[in-house]
Amino acid sequence: MVLSKRITSLTGGGSDGWDVFLKARRMIADGTPVTELTIGEHDIRTAAPILQAMHNSAMDGHTGYAMVPGTDALRDLVAKRTQDRTGVPTTRDNVLITPGGQSALFGAHAAACDPGDTALYIDPYYATYPGTIRGVSAIPRSIATRAEDAFQPRASDIEAAAKGAASLLINSPNNPTGTVYSRATLSGIAEVCRRHDMWLISDEVYDSQVWEGEHLSPRALPGMVDRTLVVGSMSKSHAMTGSRCGWLIGPSEAISNLITFATHTTYGVPGFVQDASVFALAQGDRFEAEVGAPFQRRRAIAQDVLEQQNTVGLIPAQGAMYLMLDIRATGMTGDAFADALLEREHIAVMPGESFGSSAAGHLRVAMTIEDSAFKSALETLCAFARTCAASAT
Repeated sequence: MVLSKRITSLTGGGSDGWDVFLKARRMIADGTPVTELTIGEHDIRTAAPILQAMHNSAMDGHTGYAMVPGTDALRDLVAKRTQDRTGVPTTRDNVLITPGGQSALFGAHAAACDPGDTALYIDPYYATYPGTIRGVSAIPRSIATRAEDAFQPRASDIEAAAKGAASLLINSPNNPTGTVYSRATLSGIAEVCRRHDMWLISDEVYDSQVWEGEHLSPRALPGMVDRTLVVGSMSKSHAMTGSRCGWLIGPSEAISNLITFATHTTYGVPGFVQDASVFALAQGDRFEAEVGAPFQRRRAIAQDVLEQQNTVGLIPAQGAMYLMLDIRATGMTGDAFADALLEREHIAVMPGESFGSSAAGHLRVAMTIEDSAFKSALETLCAFARTCAASAT
């Protein structure tokens, strides 16, 4: 039997970008200790009171089918959180609860793109973006950014690619770079979307983790509320990665049709998970700040370590839980450096090439281990980079 091209071509015929991560996991399974700085998984786990709320809901019987759009309580709370932070009027009719942010990304592209449509996204990108676009039978097209611009996309580059495109996917605060898009950047993006009648899909799962600048949702910009779909999630803001609870915010007509789409695909999110999410969101901004505090603290640690040397460069880390490190002075690709670092020092990082060609010669480092171990791993990485650079001269 022949499998569909939609399934067999998700990675475009190449690697899906997870080679070093999978190699590290195999080493760990074989008994080799590895310091993992790869995926965006908090070193803290979901807070006990959230888990207790989930347990109480399950024990109270909320274990059957929940309403597909999400419970009224959670949709209302997500709408309120959004309206409070953006100033844009938002009700439950603008909110669909999804099984995590990835499901919301898929749904957004299903709403924005017909088969064969071109869907734009910014490079560097989160590893699933092009596969998500291929999964709805659209054609992914990347728009390169530059390290010298701190990976802020240029409106002129988007303009050059926009003719005939159905959608543009952006992510700020950005994974993998840590860049927070400026108001000027987002205004330029919005102008191109309006001029070319494109949907803007805004992945905002790191909206609570901003260390420099401000988070601005493009949905709040003039003329954008009816052409913007916003992806959100409990995963990063509340350390609930395994609970798989996210949302999609957009015009009520789009959400109404996406509810039908969810009915035919995921059929909603467990009620006890939604109830736990209601409890978590009710803890307010202070709790989200507590979840993000370790990453802000480790960012400062990283800045101190990197200031002591001149081989590894740091792209300004304005938000999220990652660092983007420039290792081009070693003469090595990100792939080669990450593989050698894993083999020789048993430290696992993600090569920049896993996130697109714009990040070639870079590494993404997740700030997701205890402070002292994180500092030690960065110091070892920098020392290894100096050795590689010396060998290359």
